[in-house]
Amino acid sequence: MTSATQSRNLKPFLLLEASSFVNLVSGSMTFMLLPWIAIQLTGSATSAGLMITLTSIPGLLLSPIVGGFIDKYGRRRVAFLSEVGSAALNFGLALIALVAGLDLSSLIVIAILKTIVGAGIMSARKSLVPDVAAVGKLTLERANSIHESVAAAGFATGPAIASILISVIGAFNSFFVVAALGVLAAALTLLIRVVEQREAHDDDEGRNWVSYSVQGFKIVFQTPAILTIMSAFLVLAMIYLPTEMVVLPAWYNAIKEPTGLGFLLSIMAISTTVGSLLFERIAKVLSFKNILRVAILGVSAGMLPMSLLPPQWAMLAFGVVLGVAWGPLPVLLNTVIQRLIPANKRGRVFSLEMVLWTAGPMVSMTMVGVAVDAVGVRVVYPVLALLVIAASIVVSTRKSLNDLNRAETLTD
Repeated sequence: MTSATQSRNLKPFLLLEASSFVNLVSGSMTFMLLPWIAIQLTGSATSAGLMITLTSIPGLLLSPIVGGFIDKYGRRRVAFLSEVGSAALNFGLALIALVAGLDLSSLIVIAILKTIVGAGIMSARKSLVPDVAAVGKLTLERANSIHESVAAAGFATGPAIASILISVIGAFNSFFVVAALGVLAAALTLLIRVVEQREAHDDDEGRNWVSYSVQGFKIVFQTPAILTIMSAFLVLAMIYLPTEMVVLPAWYNAIKEPTGLGFLLSIMAISTTVGSLLFERIAKVLSFKNILRVAILGVSAGMLPMSLLPPQWAMLAFGVVLGVAWGPLPVLLNTVIQRLIPANKRGRVFSLEMVLWTAGPMVSMTMVGVAVDAVGVRVVYPVLALLVIAASIVVSTRKSLNDLNRAETLTD
C-alpha cells in the first residue's frame, strides 16, 4: 500500500454523507407531512400556505446569525446541536398530538420552533464539505456531486416513507419516526473527526453579533458570480417551490391520493440525485454559465406539462425531466461558494442561501394558497409554470453569467 493511499481518509466524508442522508429523509418527511396535516385539519390550501409562510419568518431572521455561529463556533458542532434540537421537537409534536391533540395554531407554533432550532443544519454541512473532501482527496466537483446526490436521495426516500406511514399509523404518529431519524443523524455527525479549515479572521470578528453576521450580505454583493447564481435560486424559490409545498399537496389531497404525491416527490428527488451525480462529467463539457442555463430551462421544460395535470404516469415522467435538470444547480452553487469564499466566512454565505429559500416563498406560498382556494389547481399551476419559463429566459440571457466561469479556473 502506498503512502498516498495511506494518507487518504474517506471516513469523515462518508460519515458526513450518511448523516446528511438520514437528515434529508426526516426533513423530506416533514416537508410532506406538515402541509398534509394543515390541509387535513382545515380543508384549505390557504392554511398550508399560511403555515409555511409563518414558519419561514424565524429562518429568514435567524439564518444570518446562525451562519455567524457556524463560522465562529464550528461547523460540526452547530450541525450536531441543531439535529438534537430538531429531533426533540419532532418527538414532542407526536407526543402532544397523541396525548392532547393538535390544532392548526399549535402545529404552527411547533413548526416555528423546529425552523429556529434547525436553521443551521444544511449550511453547516455544506460548509464542512471542503474539510472532509480535503482529507479524502476528492475534488470539490466530485465531493459536491456526491453530497447533493446523497441529499436528493434522502429527499426522495422521505416522501415515500411518509405516504406509507400516513396510511399505516397516521400523519401525527409519523413524527415519532422523524424524531428517531434525527437522533441517528446527530449521532453520525458526532462521529465525524476532521480539522476544520480556518483562515485569519478579519476585523469584523470582534464586532457585535449583528454586524458580524450580516457580513455575509456584503460578501455576496462583492462577489458577482455568487450574486448571479443566488438570484436565480431566489426566482426559483419564489415561483417553483409553492408548486411542491402547496399546489401538489392540494391536488393530491383533493383526489385522496397521498401515495401518488409521495411517489411523485420521490421520483423527482431520485432524478435530482442523477442530475447531481452527473455534474462532474457535465462540467467537463459545459462551462459553469451554460450549466446554469441548461438547468433552469430544463426545469421549465419539465414543469409546464406537469402543470396540465396529466395522468400519474405522465406526471412521473415529466417529474424525471424536472429532477434531472434541477440536480446540477445545488452542486454548482456549492462549488462556486466553496471556491470563491474563504473558509471562515463560508457559513455566513451558505446561510444566505437558506435566507433565499425562506424569504422567496414567504409571500408567494400564501398567495398561491389563496389562489388555489379561489380558482383551483388547474388554473394556478399553469400560470406558475409560465412564470418559471419567463424567469428562466431572463436569467439565462444575463451577461453577468460570465462571472460564474471564474470559479472554474481556481484549484481546490
